[in-house]
Amino acid sequence: MNIRIVLPAALVLAGSLALSAPVAAATVTATSYSMPNGDGTASKGSYDYWDDAYTGSGSKTVDGAALTGGVGDLTDGVVATDFWYNTEASPGGGPYVGWYEPATLDPTVTFNFSGSPTINGIRIHVDNSGVGGVFTPASILVDGVSQVFSGPSPGSIGWINLSGLNLTGGSHTVQFFQAPATWTFVSEIKFDGKGGVPEPATWAMMIAGFGLAGTALRRRRAITA
Repeated sequence: MNIRIVLPAALVLAGSLALSAPVAAATVTATSYSMPNGDGTASKGSYDYWDDAYTGSGSKTVDGAALTGGVGDLTDGVVATDFWYNTEASPGGGPYVGWYEPATLDPTVTFNFSGSPTINGIRIHVDNSGVGGVFTPASILVDGVSQVFSGPSPGSIGWINLSGLNLTGGSHTVQFFQAPATWTFVSEIKFDGKGGVPEPATWAMMIAGFGLAGTALRRRRAITA
C-alpha cells in the first residue's frame, strides 16, 4: 500500500521539477543587423574595411553606406585570429569591419532577434594592435547605456565582455565611441542569454518523468481493480 502511494507521487514530483527547471544560458542568434558600412581608402586607410559578407540592402563597397536588413561579418562565426594588417585586403575581403573617426562618427549597430529573448552578455572581438591607429573603443553603449569593460591588452586581439545586462525585447543597439583619428576594428559580436524554449535535456527529463508516472498509475489501477 505504501509503495503504491509514494511511488506515483515521487514520479509526479520529478515531472514537476522538470517543468520548473531553468533554461540554461546559450548563444542567442541575431536575425539581422543594421549599421553604417565600414570605412576604407575613401576615408583614410590602406585597404577597405567593409562588411563584404553582408546580405541585406545597401552598398557593401561604399564607405559608411547604410546597411539594413541582413547579416554579415559581425555574426558569421568567423573570429579573426591575427591582426588587421595581416588579414585585411583591398578591396575588402577580411574578417574585420573597421570604422574611422571622424569619417563615421560613433557607429551604431542595431541587432534584431526573433521573439523576445533575455540577453545577459555581449562579447565583442576587437583588434587592439595600436598599429595604424587601431585601438579598443574608448567607450561602448548598449541601448544607450554606457558599459564598464576591459578589452584585450595593448598590442593584442581579443574579446570585450559585457555582462549583467538583462536585456529584453527584439532589438538592441551597440554603439562604439572612438578617440579622434583612431580606428575601431570588430570581427565578431556574440550574444549570450536565454530563450523561451526548454533545452532538449529538459524535455527528455519531462517526458521520462511523466511516462514513468503514467505507467505507475496504470499499475495502481490494475491492482485496485
